Amino acid sequence: MSSDDIPNTPSRPARRGFLKAGAALGASLGAASGLAKAAEAKHHAMATDPMLAVEPFYGEHQGGIVTPQQAHTYVAAFDLTTTSRDDVINLLRKWTESAAQMTQGRPAASLDGTGDDHPAPDSGDVLGLGPAGLTVTFGFGPGLFTSQEKDRYGLASKRPAALVDLPRFNGDQLIAQKTGGDLFVQACASDAQVAFHAVRQLARQGYGILNMRWGQAGFLSGPRGQTPRNLMGFKDGTNNPPTTDPKAMNQFVWATATDAPWMQGGTYTVVRRIRITLEHWDQMELGFQEQVFGRRKYSGAPIGQKKEFDNVDLDAQDKDGNPLIPENSHVRLSNRASNDGAQILRRSYSYNDSTNFYIERWPPWRQETEYDAGLIFIAHQGDPRTGFIPINERLAKFDMMNQFTTHVGSAIFACPPGAKPGSFIGAELFNA
Repeated sequence: MSSDDIPNTPSRPARRGFLKAGAALGASLGAASGLAKAAEAKHHAMATDPMLAVEPFYGEHQGGIVTPQQAHTYVAAFDLTTTSRDDVINLLRKWTESAAQMTQGRPAASLDGTGDDHPAPDSGDVLGLGPAGLTVTFGFGPGLFTSQEKDRYGLASKRPAALVDLPRFNGDQLIAQKTGGDLFVQACASDAQVAFHAVRQLARQGYGILNMRWGQAGFLSGPRGQTPRNLMGFKDGTNNPPTTDPKAMNQFVWATATDAPWMQGGTYTVVRRIRITLEHWDQMELGFQEQVFGRRKYSGAPIGQKKEFDNVDLDAQDKDGNPLIPENSHVRLSNRASNDGAQILRRSYSYNDSTNFYIERWPPWRQETEYDAGLIFIAHQGDPRTGFIPINERLAKFDMMNQFTTHVGSAIFACPPGAKPGSFIGAELFNA
């Protein structure tokens, strides 16, 4: 029988073909399911492994301000040596691109095509470590606008009124090499090397047009989601305005000054290097330490309360009619109720720079080795004239803590809003 003689019957797939098709479909669905599971596993790993965490670089605000605080930081300030406005713009473009790359866990610049007769575009010391939740925050100091009464880059008229020169506070012992700066970089990450690497790459990209003025590594410790403790053993930052509350952030942190529209959505950052005489502090009675802070050391609760976040009752008195929270305690003097409702967002880190030899040439003529350790105080606010400055003026005069602390470094910076893809940090300032 020829093929022409086969009657026209409905086609029917062979069992083998049907099984093959089913297997292919199953494989396809299985592959899709596998991809979904792989993506889910990657997302889970990023959520549980801090070395795989990624923080966005581009956005309305810069990272590292309201970002949940990472365990490590490296902060640095630079002095510009170039007289060229274009040099500054090109540097900020390069810094923006490199920071965006590094926050994704990539090198600061592409390694492709690098010849062995040129410096590598990235130092390579964190290759394979992962993004580690890196954020890079940039700021502009007063020297970017005027330096030695000169308008170097045509920006003097755009200096915000809120970017004031900080006054000298009572007790300040400022060291020039740890104070000021034209440009500011704050790198925060879950790994100390990742944070330092970021600043190191940016610094080397500026060779020839800037010098590093100061740099400082910092750390904090504590369970995730809990208020960290400083080197004095007390929780630091309990009374911060809530970073998850947009209304509070708009009220206290984000800049809205009409004289500097390029700062809309940015913040003003004060950095203070505060040395703590830990040897002296460690000899103090627990009760006295708690009087100094106005809080219980272990629970973090305000004196008279039981839990860390209980309200601070400044009117509470003991049986003799004395304030439970001393008049010159840190909590009372820094409290919002004592400062006309002002608040700042603290994002501080501890530091430990080994030891120094100390000698007195007056009685009791002590000679000993002391820790060079303390606090990198970092505060963000919408206007330092109503935030940090009046609060710290009160603290500098009356705070019991002053007998254990010395402010040796100080700087203020205008941190502009976040960059847009294809643009660069501070573009609105230079393009305005």
